[in-house]
Amino acid sequence: MESGAGKHWTEEEVKALLSVWSEKNIRKQLHGTLRNKGIFIYIAKRLQELGVCRDWKQCRAKYKNLKYEYRTVKYAHNSGDVTKSMKFFHDLDAILRYEPVTQLAGEENGRCSETETQLNTSPTTDSTQVLPGVEAPVRGRNVKLREALFL
Repeated sequence: MESGAGKHWTEEEVKALLSVWSEKNIRKQLHGTLRNKGIFIYIAKRLQELGVCRDWKQCRAKYKNLKYEYRTVKYAHNSGDVTKSMKFFHDLDAILRYEPVTQLAGEENGRCSETETQLNTSPTTDSTQVLPGVEAPVRGRNVKLREALFL
């Protein structure tokens, strides 16, 4: 593999990933989707158009790592520790600020609260744009899976 699995991401590569990730249709596809390989294949193709040679697995790993680090810093900020920071925090905050976060503290005995269950099972009325070559998530199946996990 040309890009190398262990090759560190340059600042320009991360900026390109954030640029693609910040697109509304990408954010909608990534939100709440567990089977997201097709989305990351699409993201990798988009990055190649921008001159970044990364495969879908590398894109997915970087996405997960950035998201984890962002949530860690955000939690620290919400707890009063403003000394904790990370590069690209403000870019990620613009992307992830409105993404709902499920908190374990809101669960009782491994079950979702009634409000969370309603949020998870309520049908969406907005039209989600499906990316070319990416299978649209089947919302009914996801709801049944959530119900099976939490009931």
